Amino acid sequence: MEAVVVDAGSKLLKAGFASPDQDPALIMPSKMKRVVEDGDGGDASMIEEVTVDPVVRGFIRDWDAMEDLLRHVLYTDLGWEVGDEGQILFAEPLFTPKAIREQLVQLMFETFNVSGFYASEQAVLSLYAVGRISGCTVDIGHGKIDIAPVCEGAVQHIASKRFQIGGIDLTNLLAQELRKSNPLMNIDISEVEKLKEQYARCAEDQAAFEETQRTWPKEMHTLPDGQTITIGREGYIVGEALFQPSILGLEEYGIVEQLVRSISSVSSENLRQLLENTMLCGGTASLSGFEERFQKEANLCSSSIRPSLIKPPEYMPENLSKNSAWMGGAILAKVVFPQNQHVTKGDYDETGPAIVHKKCF
Repeated sequence: MEAVVVDAGSKLLKAGFASPDQDPALIMPSKMKRVVEDGDGGDASMIEEVTVDPVVRGFIRDWDAMEDLLRHVLYTDLGWEVGDEGQILFAEPLFTPKAIREQLVQLMFETFNVSGFYASEQAVLSLYAVGRISGCTVDIGHGKIDIAPVCEGAVQHIASKRFQIGGIDLTNLLAQELRKSNPLMNIDISEVEKLKEQYARCAEDQAAFEETQRTWPKEMHTLPDGQTITIGREGYIVGEALFQPSILGLEEYGIVEQLVRSISSVSSENLRQLLENTMLCGGTASLSGFEERFQKEANLCSSSIRPSLIKPPEYMPENLSKNSAWMGGAILAKVVFPQNQHVTKGDYDETGPAIVHKKCF
């Protein structure tokens, strides 16, 4: 049985048996609904559904919910059988605390009885997916933006940077802008998320963005409940916030300047190799016009060595930027488990959860 690869994000969980040149077999929302009984029970009106987020801003926050989610994924969806569990590899977010790493490996061996475990950072795995061991990833996820330089398969944490903003903040921004032009609008945030996927885009440059704010025509959009709203320039504001964070009320540089500044502390002999192998990943990186705007800003940036984007191999699926960490995990799983580089049950029994820091780095 092939190892299972899991990439659990704030919005989506991706899982499947290691198959490097394919999309993950399972892509499902991380958000869960839990039924809570209030009072003595028996009265249906006292039962309510509560929404639970097992993963917040990239990190596991609700371990009970995470256990329930993984149990469903591994046994129901992927067909593991109790008593015959396989090996598993997790994609880890940048700056995952040691306590979370240890709790995850403990959960896997003590609750799920896995036969082998490995974990590797998302930045490293995303580069593996495009055939690189060195480069720089700009990962724009649902709950965070991570900039991580990677040299010879190792993240340079001293030069890495995380921003506590992501796709959810852009969704909230779109909702805020839509309410300005549609004051009577009554809309759920999940519906705004769909509008963002349909209408959000990046202007060619800042001058083009300013022009859209003056002249972009409005479109009529009918919501599922029959409400009709107008949407136009708001879509461009969402994309522009990545290059002008002041739109979100943040005193930060735009994403290209952040990349250049973050990795300026890397030794000069590695700088060119990193910047010239820059990879955009995460769901928000697929925003219409984002890659073109990023490269245009990169060509104009102040650095003597300018970022250049990696072109993915033609044989990889179209959704590579969204699923690159999972695909890189599938590639790595084909190496670490056959070569016994993973954490075994014997390793765990002998050393305990701290073994993850010695064998997964």
